[in-house]
Amino acid sequence: MSAPHLPKVAGIDPTVSVSTHTDGPLSEEPAAPSAFVQDRLAGWVSDLTTLHELTERLARTSTLDDALHELLDAGAALVGARRGLIAFEPSDRRGPVSTIGLGLAHAELGQIETVPRSATSYGRILEGLPNAEGPLTTPDLPGDTGLDPRRREVAARLGYAASYALPITTDRTGRLAAAVWLYDEPAEPLERQRHLVGLYTGYAAEHLARLLELERARTDVATVTEELLPSRMPRIPGVELAVRHHAAPQGGNDWYDALALPEGALGLAVGSVSGSGPSALAAMGRLRAGLRAYAVMEGEDPVAVLSDLELLLRLTEPARCATALFAYCEPARRKILLAGAGHTPPLIVGDRRTEYVETTLSAPLGMLACWEAPSVEIAPAPGETVLLYTDGLLRRAGDSMDRAFARLHSAAASVPRALRHDAASVADHVLRTMLPDGPEQGDDTEDVVVLAARFD
Repeated sequence: MSAPHLPKVAGIDPTVSVSTHTDGPLSEEPAAPSAFVQDRLAGWVSDLTTLHELTERLARTSTLDDALHELLDAGAALVGARRGLIAFEPSDRRGPVSTIGLGLAHAELGQIETVPRSATSYGRILEGLPNAEGPLTTPDLPGDTGLDPRRREVAARLGYAASYALPITTDRTGRLAAAVWLYDEPAEPLERQRHLVGLYTGYAAEHLARLLELERARTDVATVTEELLPSRMPRIPGVELAVRHHAAPQGGNDWYDALALPEGALGLAVGSVSGSGPSALAAMGRLRAGLRAYAVMEGEDPVAVLSDLELLLRLTEPARCATALFAYCEPARRKILLAGAGHTPPLIVGDRRTEYVETTLSAPLGMLACWEAPSVEIAPAPGETVLLYTDGLLRRAGDSMDRAFARLHSAAASVPRALRHDAASVADHVLRTMLPDGPEQGDDTEDVVVLAARFD
């Protein structure tokens, strides 16, 4: 199959011989440009327009995966290929690593990966083998008997007959990836096509380097966030626990905790600190650690626990405020004593009722000269689930707070009876109903925490 027709590509040879000799006097009208010069100028304008449009599309991508797909599509159009792949594998070996195909199914990519790496053009680039620093062209796979037999066999099976590969590198990061475009028939890109795709991939490499740095930063923040929060829920007779936590990409500021206390008691907490980023993350870790200590010392009095936490906040983070809710639970007696500081009220979900716990209005920690609020006692019936959550769940829904509270109540009331025996199923149903497009919908600066406690 012949390669698709492409727009004229950026001027590989911008030098056009123009004679300075004039036969007529200066007063005569200059001769009209020749058709050759007009075509060449039109080609350059077309090439620059094409390059501008493609780089603009690439610049609008905000994730590595989207950028790699865009690079692969644009490169295929520039070199006149129909299929291809990108192997993203940074040379510092810190990851992430991925392979993305164009016009190739997952199984077909798997077949290509069965060829020894050193025998493939992209493998030679990734391994840094000799003579693999620049473009690698294989114009006739079936006719080149010097190639690895397995490579020719896979090419014949998948129906491509030529390849053109480029390294994706920057001076700052070194090699990031290798891109390969595949032709259905023996072919190779024209010189002007090589020039334009080289310009494009040079820009793409810098864009990928920025996205890689951002991706790694987000991964590091997510790792630290998860390490600051409980790795597992305690097992306490009489209560079943489940938690769902989705942190914002730039660093979470919401937290939760569940800890076993003396005499079979259980402490449950959720909270949120103001701000975002590493400083808010550090403040969140200090508050959670402080609350654990106060809960062990005086957990039977939730008001005292939050008062101590407010003092800690004033001493360590005088310019920051926080919301928090702490519940002292006695599962054997199905008794909960809780206090809140500017936090959203818990929600009780059961067969006979779905209602918010009426907590007194209180200010967040760090807002007033002296924080104080009375505690509230509730008694969940057998089989009922108490939901603690952060306001990120409400804000991600995209409604006003009043409407968001109503939606949350409706979501909890709609939990199917068959799912109410399992705390994790209740939490999942509420999340799916509130955020049908996934936890990423809405304001991505907000964390989402849902902590479910089902009492036997």
